[in-house]
Amino acid sequence: MSRFQVVSGKGGTGKTTVAAALALALATAGKRTLLVEVEGRQGIAQLFETAPLPYEERKIAVAPGGGEVFALAIDPELALLDYLQMFYKLGGAGRALRKLGAIDFATTIAPGLRDVLLTGKTCEAVRRKDKAGRYAYDHVVMDAPPTGRITRFLGVNEEVAGLAKVGPIHHQAQAVMRTLKSRDTAVHLVSLLEEMPVQETVDGITELRAAKLPVGRVMVNMVRPEVLDEAALRRVRETPPRAALAKSLSAAGLGGARRGGGAERLVTPLLEQAGEYAERFALESGQREVLAGLDLPLHELPFLAGGLDLAGLYRLAKILRKQGVA
Repeated sequence: MSRFQVVSGKGGTGKTTVAAALALALATAGKRTLLVEVEGRQGIAQLFETAPLPYEERKIAVAPGGGEVFALAIDPELALLDYLQMFYKLGGAGRALRKLGAIDFATTIAPGLRDVLLTGKTCEAVRRKDKAGRYAYDHVVMDAPPTGRITRFLGVNEEVAGLAKVGPIHHQAQAVMRTLKSRDTAVHLVSLLEEMPVQETVDGITELRAAKLPVGRVMVNMVRPEVLDEAALRRVRETPPRAALAKSLSAAGLGGARRGGGAERLVTPLLEQAGEYAERFALESGQREVLAGLDLPLHELPFLAGGLDLAGLYRLAKILRKQGVA
């Protein structure tokens, strides 16, 4: 696995959940993982059942085997102050600009600037080393913007480097793009087995490849278990076994001794549900074939019927480890 994992996906596919589970999965055997949030929703804090994250790297979980997961919610205003201090040594002057509202004004009117700050701050964490020359984090996982704008988000520094021909901003933008286009980075896309998320995943991969950004894996989230095998599905589609089903229901004590139809009254609604399941199963199978045709590693995470809590997050991380992501 690359050191920098970018997780994107269509809204509603659960990309934040997958990013969090991936960070836990990678924090094995004593490794340190940083999970970065860039959209200001505090989704990571909710998943790990902790207080809202400040603009600092904070440990939020311990993985099996002693690994640690840290989290960072990047604030564009504070990130810009970091940049002003780093490149121009403004210090107090930068803080004064913030009090006057200039920092908020700059990050609001220039969305591209926000993206530069978010990607730059994250890539700094990817490249950071301690005094012994070891990386501060074994892996950095970013809960990135949705698929529809991920390519523009990651490629904004290339535009900046082209606009600023010389100087610290030019060199910083180039450094960020070198990280994003290197083998240290992989962009994963989260999808569901539904037509719109799958199509957006296909389109997103096409755009990422055209921009020469490294595509990693496809994560299919919220996969429902198979209820009927192929033989049962075939019987439902061809000749529904009404009599046999009624007999089985009666044998199980479900209305067999009641007058007015008894078990027979349960057959029609059950077959309707089976038909709906067969239709959905066919749709999901077709979408799975589309994703398999992308020729990328494909992972599936189950739908958690009881809802997602911290224990469920650890369960998803364990599944990812078993599927070879760590």
